[in-house]
Amino acid sequence: MQTVKLKDVIMRVKDKIDKDNTYLEYYVGGEHIDSGELCITRKGKIEGSTIGPAFHMHFMPGDVLLMSRNPHLKKAGVVDFEGICSDVSYVCRTKDENVLCQRYLPFIFQTDHFWDFVEENKKGGLPFFLNWSDFEKYEFPLPDIEKQRELAELLWAAQDTKTAYLDLLRQTDELVKSQFIEMFGTQEKPKCTYVPLKNLTTVCSGGTPDRKKSEYWANGDIPWVKTTELQNDIIRRTEECISEKGLNNSSAKIVPPETILIAMYGQGKTRGMTAFLGIDACTNQACACVLPTPKIKMLFLWYYFICEYNNLRNMAKGSSQANLNAGMIKNYLVPYPSEQEQTAFEEIVAQSDKSKFEIKKAIENINTMVKSLVQQNYNN
Repeated sequence: MQTVKLKDVIMRVKDKIDKDNTYLEYYVGGEHIDSGELCITRKGKIEGSTIGPAFHMHFMPGDVLLMSRNPHLKKAGVVDFEGICSDVSYVCRTKDENVLCQRYLPFIFQTDHFWDFVEENKKGGLPFFLNWSDFEKYEFPLPDIEKQRELAELLWAAQDTKTAYLDLLRQTDELVKSQFIEMFGTQEKPKCTYVPLKNLTTVCSGGTPDRKKSEYWANGDIPWVKTTELQNDIIRRTEECISEKGLNNSSAKIVPPETILIAMYGQGKTRGMTAFLGIDACTNQACACVLPTPKIKMLFLWYYFICEYNNLRNMAKGSSQANLNAGMIKNYLVPYPSEQEQTAFEEIVAQSDKSKFEIKKAIENINTMVKSLVQQNYNN
């Protein structure tokens, strides 16, 4: 098996598009690329967005987008649609299909071997980054073309199975949301009492320590949440942490488990998304923190905000960019049924979570298998 450098087999595509005069519909920003995931499934609409002039790099279906900033986030994925990205996302394509199969290429960027190299060669600070010339030096074992095609078929079959499981997860969540509406109705058609959120709990927001001061971020161990991490899921770990010094010298504040987070700002699908904290954490100023209270069960309340995603987004205001604010969240009407009814719904959620746990285990097994198949080439 030959060992090659990335520059020998992969090129960075530099085709450019004028975002203000294009037939293209979609763009991909860093917020759309999920850490450690093979496929990029999220995107934003170019029309009406506030993306800047750096968004001019043209990509095609099958290309791999490799984020050059914040390498610890491990963001590199393949797209199945055409669009643009910023110039800090490198558009990667094979130089020769007879040497490196494009369908095999994205799996190269999913290995620990690759990300260890990236971590060792990062430069700058907050954000750390690599230039394309740095990535080009990466050396890796490359199977012959027939072996690549064989592996690609196996790996993509595993990915298809994973996608089916992810769809099942989404369907499970939709069933729970439907059950919520069946039991408690909506603001327009209530089946119980609705009251302003401020009557039941306290709402606050967070802050961001100065990014230019490395001591606020380096070696920090206090979890810090930004809006792009709000994906209507429970947060048990965060992409970044801040230091005690960063906490004490900013408006950031630690909020406890069972706090509900709501994204007040954000392009794409971010604004209006939520999360349920499973840990003590800090948030940035774009998150509304709904603090736990004995007046209402927080898991019950969180599912209501998941159901209200579209309504939350649509009430945002602003001339240059529509946003929510803490006042809107505080005055938002929420259902307030009896404690027994809240408990009954949380029992439904608990049953759903058992099913989701099994599905997530199956997904993790697929991830392990994929890594093992690719890693075999690095051990031979």
